Amino acid sequence: MSSAQIEIQVIASLVAVACAIPGTFLVLRKMAMISDAISHSILPGLVIGFFITQDLNSPMLILLAAVTGVLTVVLVEQIQKTGLVKEDTAIGLVFPALFSIGVIMIAKNANDVHLDVDAVLLGELAFAPFDRLIVSGVDIGPKSLWIIGVILLITIALLFAFFKELKLSTFDAGLATSLGFSPVVIHYGLMTVSSITTVGAFDAVGAILVVALMIAPAASAYLLTTDLKKMLLLSIVFGVFSAISGYWVAHWLDASIAGSITTMLGLLFLIVYLFAPSKGLIAVMYREKQQKIEVSLLTFLLHLKNHTEENERHVNHLREHINWQKIRAKTVVDLALKNNMITIDNHIVSLTEKGDEFTSQAIDYIITNQDTQIEDMKDDFFLFRG
Repeated sequence: MSSAQIEIQVIASLVAVACAIPGTFLVLRKMAMISDAISHSILPGLVIGFFITQDLNSPMLILLAAVTGVLTVVLVEQIQKTGLVKEDTAIGLVFPALFSIGVIMIAKNANDVHLDVDAVLLGELAFAPFDRLIVSGVDIGPKSLWIIGVILLITIALLFAFFKELKLSTFDAGLATSLGFSPVVIHYGLMTVSSITTVGAFDAVGAILVVALMIAPAASAYLLTTDLKKMLLLSIVFGVFSAISGYWVAHWLDASIAGSITTMLGLLFLIVYLFAPSKGLIAVMYREKQQKIEVSLLTFLLHLKNHTEENERHVNHLREHINWQKIRAKTVVDLALKNNMITIDNHIVSLTEKGDEFTSQAIDYIITNQDTQIEDMKDDFFLFRG
C-alpha cells in the first residue's frame, strides 16, 4: 500500500467516527433527516465566510457554516411549532431555501473561485492526500486529516463531558429539566457539533457521504442493541468498516470512493435489517408466525374447554368447526401434544391437567388484558420449548 492509500483510509475512518457520534443521537432523537438539511443549508455560511476572509482555508468558514446549521434547526422548529406543518415538511421548506440562497451567491459573486456547488456536494477522497498542510516548510500530512482529527477530538471530549446530559435529554427531557439540565442547550450543542462535523468533512468526502456516515451506521446499530454505549460503539465500528471496505471496493472496481463507501453502508444496513436477532425482518416475521400459532392454539384449547361432548372434540370435527386447513390444524394439534396440553384417544381430543390450567389462566388474561401475563404464562408452561 502506498502512503496515499493509507492516508485516504485514515481520513475516511476518522470522518466515519466523527459522524457516528452525533449521528447516534440524531437517530435516537428521530432527527435523521436534519443532518441532510444541515449538510445543504450551511452553504450560505460557507459563502459569507469566504466573502469576509477571502480565504477558503479560514476557520471562519467552519464557524459561520455551523451558525447557519443551527439557524436551519431553529427555523425548522419555529415553523413546526406553528402546528400548520409537520417536521419533515418544515425541513423541506427551510433547507432548499437556504441552499438556493447559497447557490445564487456563488453564481453571482464567486464563479471564479473553487467554492462551487459540485465541490461542496460531492468532494473526493482520492484528492485528499494531495492537499497538504505545510508548517514552517515541513509537510505534516493531509489538511483534511488534521481538520477532521481536531473536530473528532473535540467531539469525543464533549461526549465524555456531557454524556449524562445527552443521554437524559435524549430519552427523558422532562427528567433532565427537573435535574437542572437544559435540554434546549444540549439540543443546540448537538446541532452545532453536527454542523461543524459536516463542514469539516466537506472538503474530503462531500455532503452526500457525510449524511450516509452520520445516519446509516447509527441506524444499523439501533437494530442490534438498546444500550446507548453499545450503540455508539457499534456505530463507530460499522462506519470504520464501511469506510475501509468501501475504499477497497472502489480500488478493485476503479469506481468512486464515496459511492463505494455509501454502497457498503447500504449493504451493511440491509444485512442487519434482515438478520438482526430481535428487530430484523426475518426475526419479526418468525415472531409474527409464532404469535399466529399461539392464537390458534389458544382458540383450539378454549374450544375444548367449552365443549364436553365427544362429537365436538373429534379431531375431524374440530377442523371443520374452527374452519382450519388440514396443515394448520395438524400444526396446532402437534404443538398442543408437544406441550402436553392434550391427549388423543380414538380421535377424541381431551385437555390434560396442564392444558386445563393453561386455558383457565388464558381466560383470566383475556379478561384482565395484562400484557406481561401471557409472556409469564408461556414461561411457566414452557410453551414452544417441548
